[in-house]
Amino acid sequence: MAKVKTQFTADDVYAYIDEIDNEQKKKDSLALIELMEEATGEPAIMFGPSIIGFGQYHYVYPTGHRGDAPLLGFSPRKAAISLYVFTGCEEHKHLLEGFGKFKMGKACIYIKKLEDINIGVLKNMMKESIAFISDKYERIHPEK
Repeated sequence: MAKVKTQFTADDVYAYIDEIDNEQKKKDSLALIELMEEATGEPAIMFGPSIIGFGQYHYVYPTGHRGDAPLLGFSPRKAAISLYVFTGCEEHKHLLEGFGKFKMGKACIYIKKLEDINIGVLKNMMKESIAFISDKYERIHPEK
């Protein structure tokens, strides 16, 4: 079985944000950290070289592929901020109503800036995603 490539690291989240050359993305990243820490009750931690994650869970797919992933996360990429806050499940599509200006991958949401979206809708989406993941997979509570 293939080794999971993306892992949690001890890299400094704020040092990563300091390297961003776009002031709006820096500001939005700091606001997202606050929102996601509040939603999960967990501190920001780097997941791979460019994803800022919050909380952890262990997944096992029917294929046997397994690994650990953040409950919520985001990545302030050059083209857009990638939000990892949505399950991608058909039954959760209604959570996107009134969200604002965004593009969608399978389960990844791309936004240009935080002011383009409805923060109340984001908070609800995060809450529902955490509940879904917590019900379906094993939450991990690392030593603090």
